[in-house]
Amino acid sequence: MEVFIRLVSSESKAAESRVPLTWERRQKSRQRVRLESGEEVALLLPRGTTLRDGQRIASEAGRVVEVVAQAEPVSTVRSTDPTSLARAAYHLGNRHTPLQLGEGWLRYREDHVLDAMIAGLGIGAERERAPFEPESGAYSHGHGHD
Repeated sequence: MEVFIRLVSSESKAAESRVPLTWERRQKSRQRVRLESGEEVALLLPRGTTLRDGQRIASEAGRVVEVVAQAEPVSTVRSTDPTSLARAAYHLGNRHTPLQLGEGWLRYREDHVLDAMIAGLGIGAERERAPFEPESGAYSHGHGHD
């Protein structure tokens, strides 16, 4: 089984394949994963590595694979009112919920309790399947997310 051991820059070499992973799986540094081709490989990355959509990883043999944020169950809050979105983000952040932010929306992993809280704020959340790429956090090291 081929073993992938390190992150590489996107300029270093073209990706030969892709590996779709949910947010939870992109946070695990040691696991077996399946490439889009169906091939099973191992990830043995440095502990604490969090993979981001579009990053590339290399095997011991130099093969490069691109990480893809896999669609998963999420709740998306949309509003044209910035105060409503800020209020929702405040209350979700107060519960240490990872959030993905976009223009006029925010997203978190589907959770019926959080959905009820958001509804109580008068906004509402739409359940859908979408890639989840939350903010890395103010105290994290590494690259920020657009």
